[in-house]
Amino acid sequence: MRIKYTFFILLLYITILSAEEKMPNQTTVMNTPNYIVDQFADVQILRYEVPGFEDLSLQEKKLIYFLSEASLKGRDILFDQNFKHNLLIRNTLEAIYTSYDLKRRNTKDFKAFEVYLKRVLFSNGIHHHYGMEKFKPEFSTSFLVEAIAMTPTDKLPLKEGEIKNNLINTLLSVMFDSSVAAKRVNQAEGEDLILTSANNYYDGVNQVEVEAFYDKMRDPKDATPLSYGLNSRLVKNEKGEVFEEIYKLGGKYSEQIQQIIYWLSKAEGVAENSTQKKIISSLIEFYETGDLKTFDEYSILWVKDDKSKIDFLNGFIETYGDPLGMKASWEAIVNFKNDEATKRTDIISENAQWFEDHSPINPLFRKKKVKGVSAKVITVAMLGGDCYPYTPIGINLPNANWIRQQYGSKSVTIENVTDAYEKASQGNGFNEEFIYGEEEIARKLKYGSITSNLHTDLHECLGHGSGQMLPGVSQEELKAYGATIEEARADLFALYYMGDEKLVDLGLLPTNNAYKAEYYSYMMNGLMTQLVRINPGDNIEESHMRNRQMIAKWVYKKGQKDTIVELVNKDGKTFVKVNDYKALRTLFGQLLSEVQRVKSEGDYEGAKSLVENYAVKVDAKLHTEVLERYKKLNLAPYKGFVNPLYIPIYNDKQEIVDIEIRYTDGFIDQHLRYDKH
Repeated sequence: MRIKYTFFILLLYITILSAEEKMPNQTTVMNTPNYIVDQFADVQILRYEVPGFEDLSLQEKKLIYFLSEASLKGRDILFDQNFKHNLLIRNTLEAIYTSYDLKRRNTKDFKAFEVYLKRVLFSNGIHHHYGMEKFKPEFSTSFLVEAIAMTPTDKLPLKEGEIKNNLINTLLSVMFDSSVAAKRVNQAEGEDLILTSANNYYDGVNQVEVEAFYDKMRDPKDATPLSYGLNSRLVKNEKGEVFEEIYKLGGKYSEQIQQIIYWLSKAEGVAENSTQKKIISSLIEFYETGDLKTFDEYSILWVKDDKSKIDFLNGFIETYGDPLGMKASWEAIVNFKNDEATKRTDIISENAQWFEDHSPINPLFRKKKVKGVSAKVITVAMLGGDCYPYTPIGINLPNANWIRQQYGSKSVTIENVTDAYEKASQGNGFNEEFIYGEEEIARKLKYGSITSNLHTDLHECLGHGSGQMLPGVSQEELKAYGATIEEARADLFALYYMGDEKLVDLGLLPTNNAYKAEYYSYMMNGLMTQLVRINPGDNIEESHMRNRQMIAKWVYKKGQKDTIVELVNKDGKTFVKVNDYKALRTLFGQLLSEVQRVKSEGDYEGAKSLVENYAVKVDAKLHTEVLERYKKLNLAPYKGFVNPLYIPIYNDKQEIVDIEIRYTDGFIDQHLRYDKH
């Protein structure tokens, strides 16, 4: 599980083209970190710094370099998982972009085309990365037809003997027809979530067939169930037979997996220790076989490793892209430990049992003995797959509940990313436009960064790792509502304890009033400001957004009688006003108790009631107001990153003697380089 809200909570506080090879209309950037690279549509592109890299040993630098290369080799997997025509579209758009006449690039159509290309690169496909709806091209169909006609045939992704007209007809349909592949992930109640979702995890099957296929595999008595469907595509052939295409060497995505294995093997040769070497070896075996039992063995080895300085994720992990929450997207992250900042998470981990014992949930759902909870603050060195260009700010893994219960979990807070967000948000006028009063603004400025990072720590380290499910209850019981409920459970755990004086006693918060900064931020975001992320008239689809509105709206409505939280009008604008922070904490605790019950008992109807009643529908009038106010600020609600560039330095014997880090890529530049190499 991971925290993907990246920008708004933080906003409230806050590798080888040379420079000469850059494409036209791309900004040339200096070799300095935290530079704002680009802004388009609803997106701003930043770069993150990797402080401390220069101080690592040569072996550590080489390990990061090899793991980083492995993190980039599965990029095409994610594009294909998101939609079956994404690679065709991306490769065509890039061919047009690199071939288009320099003298004609100032036209309205080309500028709109360039924005569309950037959006596709940012979202790893033609659907919005958060809202899930398909982008609408702002250039004309005639422009696309003409551009393809002008592009050299050998640069276009044409099959042998295929003519351009076939490519044109396909793209006109999938890009411009609003009825085709309208949503990548559809969560609408009462609809067939498989047939109405455009992702490429299924082909020829409907929701009933999918659920029946995997229900046959599961044994309710199995205490160590496999994550069925995690690394496969479920398809039906011409004979009506339903089967899985497994992601593995020699199977689906074999070409990309072979490259990943190559770089993982090189990383294995410079591993820090024998434990890390076994972890990499186990992951390679999983890629070679596609065996989910091997994946569990790898996950156990990974979660038990609390000694290695350098760490990584690489594989099919998170299931947010599947409306049924089974099939995982490919993702990768390379990082190393921030020793100073980790002192904060060490304190949390050491007191994990206290937090569990004092949780406001039914004692039946508490863990009697918390095992293997480890947490650290990291410096990310490379982002890949479903963590790039937009990235989580916190991660807690593994996702398998039985591994969590028996072996624990590992949590990370990505502090160099949060640092980049905070620097980018300074002085942008957001606070003055949306925060109720001077007292709230002052509290945010003083404590906002501290409480934001602490919320992430508690969410990932303890929230996801807390509680237990009753015997025989599967994590798939909640189906399409599972992801929202799980994220709500972790957020509520963090919110409830944020207001506990224990955090002051542990030295995690400076005063017993600091938590109010996070409470206000969360309520304002959940009730109002996150609405800038969706289009007028749309419901909320994304699980993290649903989670935040569900929590904020539930406590708002439950506290209306006592006016604990209000939506008030001031100077013709709507603001969130919190009148009783202690009572708000009590409500967070009550909702946490109910959400944990739903999770522990596998109460599908209970989950459905919470999500459908509080998380999905949007107040149209308030939504319109928020959009109008936000538009005046000229801000981008989403942020993503370009990665740094790692350059190996060789001696006369072709041995690597150093790895240099550079911050020079533009946004499109980087993607074109990844395609080329």
